[in-house]
Amino acid sequence: MKTLTRLSAFLLLGLFGSVAAFGQPANPATTPVPRNEWMVQHESFNARAKKGDVDVVFLGDSITHGWGGAGKTIWTERYTPLKAANFGIGGDRTQHVLWRVQNGNFDGIKPKAVVLMIGTNNTGSDTAPQIAEGVAAIVKEIQTRTPTTKILLLAVFPRAEKADHPLRVKIGQINEIIAKLDDGKTVFFQDIGPKFLQPDGTLTKDIMPDLLHLSPAGYKIWADAIQEKLTELLK
Repeated sequence: MKTLTRLSAFLLLGLFGSVAAFGQPANPATTPVPRNEWMVQHESFNARAKKGDVDVVFLGDSITHGWGGAGKTIWTERYTPLKAANFGIGGDRTQHVLWRVQNGNFDGIKPKAVVLMIGTNNTGSDTAPQIAEGVAAIVKEIQTRTPTTKILLLAVFPRAEKADHPLRVKIGQINEIIAKLDDGKTVFFQDIGPKFLQPDGTLTKDIMPDLLHLSPAGYKIWADAIQEKLTELLK
């Protein structure tokens, strides 16, 4: 009953927080809100954080969550030795990750690095500037809670087969904005998207079987692409 009461309070806060000053709607991508269906998973992340001994956090949606599925072998080889924790949840948008960071996912840990990739699930409902603002809010929240952590901010990965697909175009706009968050000190932006694509910009099902989620080959591309920078940030 206590858990339900607390959850109800959070939901009400999200509801009333959706209206900004002067009666203007707030940006949904920056309005922290939980999801009922993942509360158990969220609490498991909190429990992991409370145990401490985490040097790297991968934070995001189902693509990040996939390190425990299609990417599991590579995760075990490369990231388990780095004391990495996977805090990815399928279906999450920027507002959900923001809520999780504010409500326990970082309590008890000060990781050396966070690998953040989020925003693709917002593309069907929010504008590119709104989504970019949501990403920026997450970055700021992490910095507030653990100022010494280096953030490897990844561009939102490409999706859809062709380069001229509206979602691909919007993702390009998001990435152009969030690239400016790179300050060369604590936030480092990296766009590894082109590495998933053919020379003509086509995305194949060998890399993303549903043109969104990665295959084992896709996770290897991801790991290889960030290895040098992540190693640098962990020094």
